[in-house]
Amino acid sequence: MIQATLCYIRNDNKTLMLHRVKKENDIHKDKWNGLGGKFEKGESPEECLEREVLEESGLTINDYRLAGVLTFPLFDGKNDWYVYLYEVTGFSGELIDSPEGNLEWIDDDMLFQLPLWEGDHLFLKWMFEGKFFSAKFVYENSKLVNYKVKIY
Repeated sequence: MIQATLCYIRNDNKTLMLHRVKKENDIHKDKWNGLGGKFEKGESPEECLEREVLEESGLTINDYRLAGVLTFPLFDGKNDWYVYLYEVTGFSGELIDSPEGNLEWIDDDMLFQLPLWEGDHLFLKWMFEGKFFSAKFVYENSKLVNYKVKIY
């Protein structure tokens, strides 16, 4: 099992997105994602989130909420992924040239026109509505085949 964080930084009706075009053999190649990554040994979800955002964007986050927990069975073909999803509304710093891809502020009304993972369309909507949820997304050959959600 791999534990990770994922966040969407929001400001003035825009969301910071990462276009994954820089890494070799990236399962997310050419998709647009939020920021985040795998836990390091001994990290809490919040410590992982803060570290990953700083590494990938140069931003220090200071106001965020846990929006949900996402489960992706065998997402990479080998491992189950458990992802803590955050919405970030407070940050400081300047964007860097991210090693993961190209960072861009996207107007919220254009967000769903980007090439996102299919499940992202669902959980982003729930997150933007301020809901807290636990969801399981089953992908086969990079296609969403099933999902379940419990909204609290």
